Order: sequence, then structure tokens, then C-alpha cells
Amino acid sequence: MADSIGAVGGSQIDVNSLASQLVEAERAPLDAQIQRATSKVTTQVSALGTLMGALSTFRSALSSLKTESVFGTRSATSSNEEVFTASAGTDAVAGSYDIEVVQLARAQQLASDPFPGGGTTVVGTGTLTLSLGSESFTVEIGSGSSTLADIRDAINSATGNPGITATLINGTDGSRLVLTSAQTGADYDIEVAQSGGDGGLAQLTYSAAAAGNYTQNTPAQDAVVRIATFESTSATNVLEDAIDGVTLNLAAASEGTTVALTVGYDTSAVTTRINTFVNAYNTLKTQITKLGGYDAANETAGSMLGDSLLTGIDSQLRRTLSGVVEGTGSSYQTLASIGITTQADGTLAVNSTKLQTALNGDFDGVSALFGSENGIAATLFSQVDGQLETGGAMDVRSSNLIEQQKDLKEQQERVDARMEIVLQRYIKQFTTLDTLLSTLETTSAYLTQELEQLSELSKSSLN
Repeated sequence: MADSIGAVGGSQIDVNSLASQLVEAERAPLDAQIQRATSKVTTQVSALGTLMGALSTFRSALSSLKTESVFGTRSATSSNEEVFTASAGTDAVAGSYDIEVVQLARAQQLASDPFPGGGTTVVGTGTLTLSLGSESFTVEIGSGSSTLADIRDAINSATGNPGITATLINGTDGSRLVLTSAQTGADYDIEVAQSGGDGGLAQLTYSAAAAGNYTQNTPAQDAVVRIATFESTSATNVLEDAIDGVTLNLAAASEGTTVALTVGYDTSAVTTRINTFVNAYNTLKTQITKLGGYDAANETAGSMLGDSLLTGIDSQLRRTLSGVVEGTGSSYQTLASIGITTQADGTLAVNSTKLQTALNGDFDGVSALFGSENGIAATLFSQVDGQLETGGAMDVRSSNLIEQQKDLKEQQERVDARMEIVLQRYIKQFTTLDTLLSTLETTSAYLTQELEQLSELSKSSLN
């Protein structure tokens, strides 16, 4: 609305108030109609969003059950995790294995002979060539940076260093240069050669053939494991191919003692997925009941009561959940057969004992019940995904509601514009009337005054 225009003329008419009251009376039924429609559409949008959210959560829970391959998760259990832990992939074969960890893979560490003068001892100049397995790098040692500490720093900052770390260990007999490999395995020996300079760097040379100048604190060695008495080796303490589909993570040697490894179906993980599926469906069912039900105690109806979209989804899901999955080659062809039953309120309940019996007795059968081509999870996922996909029933309904909101907003804008015109017309009309009344008041006052004067003149002439 435009700003109010003040009263004009000399009459007692409140132009602005009168015009505004007339406009409010005229627009009230129009506003009420638009507000009712807007409130209804807003409620429907909120209800649809709630339903879509619950369906999306349910679809996510179905993702981990909708194919038989997701049931391929295997468990790998070590009888002594202080010696090794294990994990199994989908191609691991169930079974038990006796494993003996003969030795762990280790990285080589060398400690030089002591330099009594400590880190500031001048060692010499020239070129050091350090090797780690098949890779090597060089370090130039000049006359101004030839102390033991300088050499340590030069090794650590050298370009192309494949993983040799140099440190100084200070003891009562002096300082030692300690070289440590970052790589485990027998193929990663450290070697040090020198050339040029004043020859002082010869104090730091080392090779497997000429092992002087250093003490080997730790040898470079492979991990050695015996599985069912057969020996396997690895440059690291992670063995990925010793048993098909199984990864061993070695933690300690146990030479002479075997540790049992058991590979089997991961029923715990599958149980968790099934319970997640049941909980997600129950949440969805609760929302469907709330949206489409009637609360007799409070005399309130759900915002989608009688909605064909909601009832259609509910009926479709219930039929699938109670259906029979044939062709699985198993006695487990319904959810009830594995302990998942429908309660009076339509939600699902799980009999954990019966479910565990089914998983232990016929894991593949339970897998087929959920994840085969016409399995329950596979079918439900397809149905829910179809409802939520672009162009699906939910998407079409959402688009229609958005268009309705847009139309209602435009209707309100048109009413506002029309009422503004009406207000200005009323103000103009009442302002004209106000001016006329003011003129009439002025004329009336003038005539009264003239009549009074005539009356006085008449009295004077008579006297």
C-alpha cells in the first residue's frame, strides 16, 4: 500500500482511515482464500519432504543388501592378535589355518665406530655415495662442512635420498653416525662408498662384503611365515598373497608356536545390515502412518490422509515384504522364515536367535533371499528408487506443488496491486467529497453571517 494521505479541507471526514477500512473489507476474503491455499500447499510440501527423506534413508539401508555380492564379506580371526591380525576379502575361502611367524621383516640399521671428538669432529672431504637396495644418491662434502654433524645433515637433506635417515648417538666413547633404512626387507641393504677428497670419508664406508667401520644393530630381513608348514616370505610385515583373499598383519615372531587363523562368513556384519534395514523400514512406516492416519483422540488427520501416492507406496512395500522369493534353492524364501515378522502396527520385528540360526545354517540362502535378482532388498530398492528418481511420482508431485506456490505468490501480488489502485481511488473520491463539504461549510457560514446582518439592519430601520 502507498503512504496514507492526510485529511484535507475543513470537514470532519478522516479520508485515510475511511479509505483504508473499505479496502481492508474488500481484500479480506481474497487474502483469506490465498492464505488458506498457501497453508495447504505448504503443509503438503512439508509432508512430501518428510516422506522423501524417510524413503531416501530406507533406500540407503537397502544398498548394503540388494545384491548377493555384498554378502561376500568374510571375517578373519586370529587366535592370538599379539602375533598377527588378519582381514579377508570377498574371494577368501572359509577355512582354518595354522600359522607360524618365524621372523618379522626388519629395516637395517648401522652404527658407525665412535668419533671421540663428538659431532664436531672433522671427518674429511670428498663424495659419499649411499645406496638403499637398487637406489643410490651422492653427497658432496666440502672442506667447510666436513664434521660428523655436517655429514649427518647433508645425508638427510640430499636430493634423491630413497629413505636413509642419519642421526648421531652420543655416548661415553664419542659420537656415532647411525644410518637407518625406511624400507624393510632383505633387498634393502645400506651401502656407503666414498671417492675423491682427502680420503677421510673412508671411515664411513660400508658394504656387505666389507662390513668394517659400522656395527649392524638390525639386519635387513624379510618376514618369514609358515602356513600349514609351507614357507612364505615378504619384504614387509603385511602379507597379501600368502592365502587367497586374506591379508596378514604381522606383529611379533612366534617361531615354534602356531597361531590359528579362522576364515568364515561375516555374519556379524550382515546381521548389522539387516537390523539397519529393519530400523529404516520401521522409521519409514511410522512416518507413513503419521502422514496418512487419523488421531481419534485429538481429532486430527495426517497431512496426506487419503492421498493415493502415499497409500500406493505403502501397499507396494507391504506386498514385497510379505512376498515369497522363489528360485533361491533354499528353505528361506520369506522374511518370516529368518525371523523377521510384521507386528500389529505394521512395523517389523527381528527374532535374533532365528536370524542367527538361518545365517549359520544357510548363509547363501539368506543372501539370495535379500540380494538375488527378485530378492526382497533388490525389489524394494528398485521400487523406492523409482519413486525418488527424476521424473518419478515424487518428483512430479514436488514440481506441481512448487508451481502452485509460485501461482499463489503471483495471485497475492496481483491482489496487492489491485488493492493499491482501489485505495488511491477511494482517497481521491473522499478527498473530493471532503473538499466539497468544506466549501459548503464555508458557504453556509457566509450565508448565516449575511442573514444575521440583514436581520440587524431590519431591526435598525424599524427603530
